[in-house]
Amino acid sequence: MQKYYYGYEEFVHDSRALVKKSAPFEADTLLAVARGGLTLGHFMASALDTRRLYAINSIHYEGTKKLDTFDIFNIPDLHDAKRVLLIDDIVDSGETMREIIKLLKKRYPLTEFKLATIFYKETAVVVPDFTLKEAHEWIDFFWEVDPLQ
Repeated sequence: MQKYYYGYEEFVHDSRALVKKSAPFEADTLLAVARGGLTLGHFMASALDTRRLYAINSIHYEGTKKLDTFDIFNIPDLHDAKRVLLIDDIVDSGETMREIIKLLKKRYPLTEFKLATIFYKETAVVVPDFTLKEAHEWIDFFWEVDPLQ
């Protein structure tokens, strides 16, 4: 499997670009998908000077292996949110994100949700509202591989 190493300097540049691209949405709440969206979520919350950053967990991959199940948990209380920016590192198949969005919209029907990612795959069943790069191979994000070295 061909892999692309996504390093810190590229991340900083892309994060700034994604903050600018998503700023017109004027999100009042940021919701990062753990684990991949946590680093990006933290960076974006700092850049936007907001403390309204929450996390939601989902499991649909084990390493590079896609599982047959979706496990979505740790859903925060968003009852007072009007515009939520959902943040993740990549939309791969989009199946997990589709399930997360469906669950959030059902639970919070009056809240507007938009999705921001650094990477997306053209074949995904969900298209991010704000994104930067199309992924053509497996992405090794620095926050996943560097701590192991």
